[in-house]
Amino acid sequence: GDGSQSRAFCYVDDLVEAFIRLMATPDDVTGPMNLGNPGEFTMLELAEKVIAMTGSKSEIVFKPLPADDPVRRQPDISFARATIGWEPKVRLDEGLAKTVAYFDGLLRAS
Repeated sequence: GDGSQSRAFCYVDDLVEAFIRLMATPDDVTGPMNLGNPGEFTMLELAEKVIAMTGSKSEIVFKPLPADDPVRRQPDISFARATIGWEPKVRLDEGLAKTVAYFDGLLRAS
Protein backbone atom coordinates (compact mmCIF):
# COMPACT_ATOMS: atom_id res chain seq x y z
CA GLY A 1 0.00 0.00 0.00
CA ASP A 2 0.91 3.62 0.01
CA GLY A 3 0.56 3.97 3.79
CA SER A 4 -2.79 5.75 3.60
CA GLN A 5 -4.81 2.76 4.76
CA SER A 6 -6.01 3.38 8.31
CA ARG A 7 -6.06 1.15 11.34
CA ALA A 8 -7.12 1.55 14.96
CA PHE A 9 -4.71 0.38 17.65
CA CYS A 10 -5.74 -0.46 21.20
CA TYR A 11 -3.26 -0.90 24.05
CA VAL A 12 -3.42 -4.27 25.78
CA ASP A 13 -4.21 -2.81 29.23
CA ASP A 14 -7.35 -1.21 27.80
CA LEU A 15 -8.47 -4.48 26.22
CA VAL A 16 -7.85 -6.43 29.44
CA GLU A 17 -10.04 -3.92 31.31
CA ALA A 18 -12.77 -4.36 28.68
CA PHE A 19 -12.63 -8.17 28.97
CA ILE A 20 -12.84 -8.00 32.77
CA ARG A 21 -15.91 -5.76 32.53
CA LEU A 22 -17.44 -7.98 29.86
CA MET A 23 -16.98 -11.12 31.99
CA ALA A 24 -18.78 -9.37 34.86
CA THR A 25 -21.91 -8.60 32.82
CA PRO A 26 -25.19 -10.39 33.50
CA ASP A 27 -26.14 -13.34 31.30
CA ASP A 28 -28.76 -11.28 29.47
CA VAL A 29 -26.07 -9.13 27.85
CA THR A 30 -25.65 -10.80 24.49
CA GLY A 31 -24.61 -10.05 20.95
CA PRO A 32 -21.42 -8.89 19.33
CA MET A 33 -19.49 -6.13 21.08
CA ASN A 34 -16.66 -4.33 19.33
CA LEU A 35 -13.66 -3.66 21.54
CA GLY A 36 -10.88 -1.48 20.28
CA ASN A 37 -9.80 2.10 19.94
CA PRO A 38 -11.90 4.16 17.55
CA GLY A 39 -8.98 6.54 16.95
CA GLU A 40 -7.67 5.98 13.42
CA PHE A 41 -4.11 6.35 12.21
CA THR A 42 -2.64 5.65 8.81
CA MET A 43 -0.03 2.95 8.52
CA LEU A 44 2.41 5.64 7.40
CA GLU A 45 1.73 7.64 10.58
CA LEU A 46 2.34 4.52 12.66
CA ALA A 47 5.61 3.73 10.87
CA GLU A 48 6.82 7.31 11.29
CA LYS A 49 5.97 7.29 15.01
CA VAL A 50 7.80 4.00 15.59
CA ILE A 51 10.87 5.24 13.72
CA ALA A 52 10.89 8.49 15.70
CA MET A 53 10.40 6.78 19.08
CA THR A 54 13.07 4.16 18.50
CA GLY A 55 15.61 6.41 16.81
CA SER A 56 15.67 3.91 13.97
CA LYS A 57 17.32 4.71 10.67
CA SER A 58 14.89 2.34 8.92
CA GLU A 59 13.48 3.32 5.57
CA ILE A 60 9.74 3.02 5.07
CA VAL A 61 9.08 0.59 2.22
CA PHE A 62 5.71 0.36 0.49
CA LYS A 63 4.51 -3.05 -0.70
CA PRO A 64 1.39 -4.07 -2.64
CA LEU A 65 -1.60 -4.84 -0.44
CA PRO A 66 -3.56 -8.07 -0.62
CA ALA A 67 -6.66 -7.67 -2.79
CA ASP A 68 -8.99 -8.13 0.19
CA ASP A 69 -7.15 -5.74 2.54
CA PRO A 70 -9.59 -3.13 3.88
CA VAL A 71 -8.63 0.50 3.32
CA ARG A 72 -10.08 1.49 6.68
CA ARG A 73 -10.60 -0.21 10.03
CA GLN A 74 -12.32 1.62 12.85
CA PRO A 75 -14.39 -0.14 15.51
CA ASP A 76 -17.76 1.20 16.63
CA ILE A 77 -17.54 0.85 20.41
CA SER A 78 -20.90 2.48 21.21
CA PHE A 79 -22.35 -0.82 22.53
CA ALA A 80 -19.32 -1.30 24.82
CA ARG A 81 -19.66 2.27 26.11
CA ALA A 82 -23.38 1.84 26.80
CA THR A 83 -23.26 -1.71 28.17
CA ILE A 84 -20.05 -1.99 30.18
CA GLY A 85 -19.12 1.70 30.49
CA TRP A 86 -15.84 1.09 28.72
CA GLU A 87 -13.70 3.05 26.34
CA PRO A 88 -9.95 2.97 25.83
CA LYS A 89 -7.83 5.34 27.92
CA VAL A 90 -4.32 4.86 26.49
CA ARG A 91 -3.52 7.07 23.50
CA LEU A 92 -1.45 5.65 20.65
CA ASP A 93 1.68 7.67 21.52
CA GLU A 94 1.52 6.54 25.15
CA GLY A 95 0.94 2.89 24.21
CA LEU A 96 3.79 2.95 21.71
CA ALA A 97 6.12 4.54 24.28
CA LYS A 98 5.27 1.80 26.80
CA THR A 99 5.77 -0.89 24.18
CA VAL A 100 9.10 0.52 23.02
CA ALA A 101 10.29 0.80 26.65
CA TYR A 102 9.25 -2.80 27.33
CA PHE A 103 11.16 -4.22 24.37
CA ASP A 104 14.12 -1.92 25.05
CA GLY A 105 14.28 -3.39 28.55
CA LEU A 106 14.24 -6.92 27.17
CA LEU A 107 17.03 -6.14 24.73
CA ARG A 108 19.17 -4.49 27.40
CA ALA A 109 18.68 -7.46 29.75
CA SER A 110 19.88 -9.98 27.19
